[in-house]
Amino acid sequence: MAGRDFAGGVGRIPLVERVGRHSPAMPGFDERSWSGLSDEERRRIGAGSIRASAAALVGGNALIGVETFVLVQLALNGGDLGRMLDIDAPILSAMVIALVVGTILNLVFGMVALRGSLNWFLSGARIEPGRREAIAAIPNRQVLGTMAAWTVSLGVYLLAALILGRGTSEFIVVAGGFCLAAVSSACLTYIFAERAARPLSVMAMRGQTRAQVKYSVRVRLLSVWIVSSAVPMAGLLAINFGRHIGLIPTPIGKVDWVTVVIAMIGLAAGTRVVLLVGGVLADPLDELAKAMDKVSRGDIDADVAVYDTSELGVLQHGFNQMVGGLQERQRVRDLFARHVGSTVAEHALAGDDEMSGGTTPSVGVLFVDIAGSTMMGEHLDPEVVAGLLNRFFTIVADVVDEHEGFINKFEGDAALAVFGAPVALDNAAAAALQASRELASRLREELPIKWGIGVSHGTVFAGDIGAQHRYEYTVIGDPVNECARLSEVAKDAKVPVVASGEAVNAAADEARNWAFRGSLHLRGRLGDSELYIPISVAKELDAARAAPATVSDLVRGLARIPLERVTRRRD
Repeated sequence: MAGRDFAGGVGRIPLVERVGRHSPAMPGFDERSWSGLSDEERRRIGAGSIRASAAALVGGNALIGVETFVLVQLALNGGDLGRMLDIDAPILSAMVIALVVGTILNLVFGMVALRGSLNWFLSGARIEPGRREAIAAIPNRQVLGTMAAWTVSLGVYLLAALILGRGTSEFIVVAGGFCLAAVSSACLTYIFAERAARPLSVMAMRGQTRAQVKYSVRVRLLSVWIVSSAVPMAGLLAINFGRHIGLIPTPIGKVDWVTVVIAMIGLAAGTRVVLLVGGVLADPLDELAKAMDKVSRGDIDADVAVYDTSELGVLQHGFNQMVGGLQERQRVRDLFARHVGSTVAEHALAGDDEMSGGTTPSVGVLFVDIAGSTMMGEHLDPEVVAGLLNRFFTIVADVVDEHEGFINKFEGDAALAVFGAPVALDNAAAAALQASRELASRLREELPIKWGIGVSHGTVFAGDIGAQHRYEYTVIGDPVNECARLSEVAKDAKVPVVASGEAVNAAADEARNWAFRGSLHLRGRLGDSELYIPISVAKELDAARAAPATVSDLVRGLARIPLERVTRRRD
């Protein structure tokens, strides 16, 4: 359960090596998979850290102990392989006892160094002050524990040697071997401890605002040098110096097996530490490479777990900050597109910081306005009105997008859509007319409101309007005014859509879907505007047989103009 001391039973939980796709104590996990872990998952991961740390502390200490024992035996018998099995029982017992005690103490000290931070991990508590530093210090604390364990081990051997009456020279040789073994074991402990504490580091470093170098990569490279070069060379120098002063016997036979064994131990230890350090360095770099590949393919949600306390950790943190910047940039871009439309957003982002714009000769303009919106505000709850308007504008935006137009602006209960700017269309008029018919159909099916749609076509100024530090993309021209007036006519005449003659005449094949209903002088314009409505609407009106006599009645009711009048005017 949460907060349980790991020494009270967590270590007995069977290790599940992976949570999801990720190993608890090994590389390759994703930081996002570590958020919201359950108590059981934390216990499994904690058990993995305990087992990895225990295996390193016991296994590494035991292996180095065996190597040290073999090397000390050869040094004391002059490198005679034939006498390797002829072991002095007292000295064997003393060394075995010393190594067992040292191994047990190494495990205990290592677990003590891990205990506090592991209990925090199991509790699922928030990160508290000093916790990151405590977790980062686990490798160093375990190294100190390893050195203390070997020191006690040597003390145990000294006590046994005094009891058994062994000589001083023999103790000096054993002490030298133990010292070199302690240094080698400490380096391996440091590298293993970093890997074992990695899950704790991931949780502790999540959400940090900045990363700092606690332990440089140079420390790891120094460990490689110590284990693979310094310790074996120091052993060779010590052997030759001991022979020079008569502390240990000279070699027996043609082959100096002591130096051969030291070389073999150095090669084996160097291979181990190089593989370990190589993994420690390569793991975060591999994860960064995979994450960068995802980003290059457009997946800006890719990030990496931050767990390294060296320069690699700063690199991990910096990569996540870079991805966060890309995510924020994309968020701002999406918000910008929602405010001004995706086509205008792309147009603005593709250009420079200067205001742009110019005359566009072929633009279709659509204006849609809700009828009776004032009464809606008086009789309906404001939230209901807001929901109705949002649904209305959603339908408008969907239809306009399907026909490659863009919403220039929402104005209260109305919307202005433009086709052919800023992205040119093959037939902007046809796109606007098709969008108006589909919009009328969807609004009629999905919303219990009345509206009027006006469609026009012609030359406009399309570009940025405003001050240099604050401007917006808009369209200005007679077609904009005309479509707004046509929307009013549609509402007054109680028909869904009214289009101008210029729009229908420029629409090519789309014109066959529209019926001429006469001409009318619109407010604010010099000449008359030819009026068209969809043929399907015209047929419905004719079926209703509403038949006034003159075109002048259009303002009071465009629905009552007879189809016969259409024929005569077009002739």
